[in-house]
Amino acid sequence: MRLESITPTNYEAALALSVRSDQEDLVEPVVKSLAEAYVFADYAWPRLIYDDDQLVGFLMGFLDIPWDPDRDPSDRRSGVWRLNIAAAAQGRGYGRFAVDAVCREIRRRGGDRAYVTWEPRLGGPEKFYLKLGFRPTGEQSGGQTVGVLDL
Repeated sequence: MRLESITPTNYEAALALSVRSDQEDLVEPVVKSLAEAYVFADYAWPRLIYDDDQLVGFLMGFLDIPWDPDRDPSDRRSGVWRLNIAAAAQGRGYGRFAVDAVCREIRRRGGDRAYVTWEPRLGGPEKFYLKLGFRPTGEQSGGQTVGVLDL
């Protein structure tokens, strides 16, 4: 498994990536993530996930973003912004690999915690993130549960 940056030669494959139909309301499509990566270029860390030469997923981390500048401008966070694993590739460890990669990048930049949000509903990714060691902070962001992992 490996991560690659988005390039002119692989972006169309990235745009074609899709999750299972029952997950489409849980994660934005890659095209929206790439637009956000462009707009928030100072914080976004978009990558494609490959297994050999096969594209299996999309990951976007956020690195050192001000969480709530109106409340506490020093509260800067990093973590998993988006994770889209192709429908046919789920359940094979690619999600775990992607989260680990974001955590490694956060540590490399001097961070000691990773954050993620998830939709609190049946069939959502909560069990996945809890299994990786994330714990709910008690906060919500856009109606989603905020989780944190100490690195």
